[in-house]
Amino acid sequence: MITTDLHKAVETLMKGELVAIPTETVYGLAANATDDEALKKIYALKNRPFYNPLILHISSLKKLATIAAEIPSAALKLAEAFWPGPLTLVLKKQSGISNVVTSGKETVAVRIPDHPLTLELLSRLDFPLAAPSANPFGQISPTSAQHVYDYFGENIEVILDGGECQKGIESTIVGFENDIPVLYRLGSVSLEDIQRVVGEVLVYNQESGNEIKSPGMLASHYAPRTTTYLTQDVDAALNLYPDKKIGLLLFQNTFENSEVSAREVLSINGDFEEAARNLYAAMHRLDHLSLDVIIAQELPNTGLGKSINDRLTRASKKI
Repeated sequence: MITTDLHKAVETLMKGELVAIPTETVYGLAANATDDEALKKIYALKNRPFYNPLILHISSLKKLATIAAEIPSAALKLAEAFWPGPLTLVLKKQSGISNVVTSGKETVAVRIPDHPLTLELLSRLDFPLAAPSANPFGQISPTSAQHVYDYFGENIEVILDGGECQKGIESTIVGFENDIPVLYRLGSVSLEDIQRVVGEVLVYNQESGNEIKSPGMLASHYAPRTTTYLTQDVDAALNLYPDKKIGLLLFQNTFENSEVSAREVLSINGDFEEAARNLYAAMHRLDHLSLDVIIAQELPNTGLGKSINDRLTRASKKI
């Protein structure tokens, strides 16, 4: 049921069921983070592997101490700068935090979402919410209540409708090693913005270590069902697929090619924030057109362009 009824959402969560919640990034599939059986329902409905941890959502910075056993000074600076907002911090967990949330790790991922409906929901609860994206594991993240319903239908009792997500891609995730910030996942807060707050930031090299340090680190993710290719040269890529029904996912250029079946332009004006906000909705639309191939255009690799390219890389094959 798609609704704005917070009372119904509270009741549903308190009885151990799942609720889809809006955030500024994407819609989340939420459960009581203190109820292991409820948490297992997230993994089951999403078909998400248990080695992939969840992000906890809290309503205020003062609650962070109930989640994290240690809060480095750089973490506090980042929280004060970006919360509520699309930044997730990975911190040493308090002993009472469920191993189902953390996939057995000694750290926990946590953030304060920047959406009025979900902040009000959290304020009415005496427990945090665990909430990965509200989509089947590996598929395109949802940025509207309708996207969630299209995936799960009545298998979710309550889908809170908070409108279209304003950021459009997931939170940036930062952990800490010897109190130095480490970027685990690019997201809606750019690396440059984080560096302006805390200075030095290490970037975790996933290729040099197979350990999943945080949510959102898997190489294949956010993917349409339609075979998708990522390229810097759209014209050359089009020539590789003659007689195919092709959809284009473009940054600015409209590439007026009569042989193309569909095109989505993320930002005519070349605005990275607009492109991020439009990314998943455009991918959903193309994925529903029974295309043979989607060709996605790589963005300039700077600022939020890096984050968008990260999502496109995980959703596609490179040509």
